[in-house]
This record gives sequence, C-alpha cells and structure tokens, in this order.
Amino acid sequence: MKTATFPSLRVDPELRQAAESVLEEGESLSGFMEQSIRANIERRRQQQAFIARGLASRDEAKHSGVYYSAADVHLELDEMLAAAEEKGRYRR
Repeated sequence: MKTATFPSLRVDPELRQAAESVLEEGESLSGFMEQSIRANIERRRQQQAFIARGLASRDEAKHSGVYYSAADVHLELDEMLAAAEEKGRYRR
C-alpha cells in the first residue's frame, strides 16, 4: 500500500519546542505527531461510540418505560468496585 502525507503544520515555536522536549529516545517528531493523530482518532471513535450507546439507552428507556435513578446506579457501581477491590483487580 502506498503511503500518504498530512499537510504541513505551522505552529508556534513554543509548541514545537514543547513537543520536542517530550520525545522519547529514538522517537522522531514525525513519529510523535503520527502517534498523536492515531490516539486522537481512537479517542474520538470511542467518544462517538459512547454517545451512540447513551442515545440507544435513552431510546430503549423511552420505549420500555423502565428508568433507573442515579442513586441506584451509583449504589450498583459502588458494589461492583468493592467486589473488584476485594478480588484485587482494582486499587484506589
């Protein structure tokens, strides 16, 4: 597969210096930029999926008429967290 390029990116010298200051050994600025773009694409995909699940849940609640109070949800989450902590899978 052929590769493609992103357009040139003009930034303030301070931003470039900040980016260069956090590069790991052997990492190039181009590699850092590519990884940053990939990470942001993944974050935005996850955000879109989260919103879609929330809207689907809202629609299902409207359709079924079954709703849960925030207090009930928090209680269930607290119980799940306590169980995970007890099994050593999570530490605060």
